Amino acid sequence: QVHLVESGGGLVEAGGSLELSCAASGPTFSRYAMGWFRQAPGKEREFVAAISGSAFNTHYTDSVKGRFAISRDNAKYTVTLQMYNLAPEDTAVYYCAARETTRWDMAPSGGYDYWGQGTQVSVSS
Repeated sequence: QVHLVESGGGLVEAGGSLELSCAASGPTFSRYAMGWFRQAPGKEREFVAAISGSAFNTHYTDSVKGRFAISRDNAKYTVTLQMYNLAPEDTAVYYCAARETTRWDMAPSGGYDYWGQGTQVSVSS
């Protein structure tokens, strides 16, 4: 019912920046908390950032706090992840995800039901 498509990945040098975008289609976008996850080679998928349906609340994993910023535009059905001061450890396939909720203020780190196809982010040393 919800279709998510990521874009914006690429290859950058350490210290560089990228902005990832996720375009959503389906039911009312504001009823979904949105998150970004990543999976590095040989590692499990991990939570990166989340934003509530209202956009008032956000949550980040410790390793990206102060470097990444999640935002959303409920009118355009999009969510973005701005990434600054990238490091080789940030290299991964990044996925956006959606979780349906009746609470506009939740920014959960798990429980997501819908996933995009992923976009590759590679950071060279």
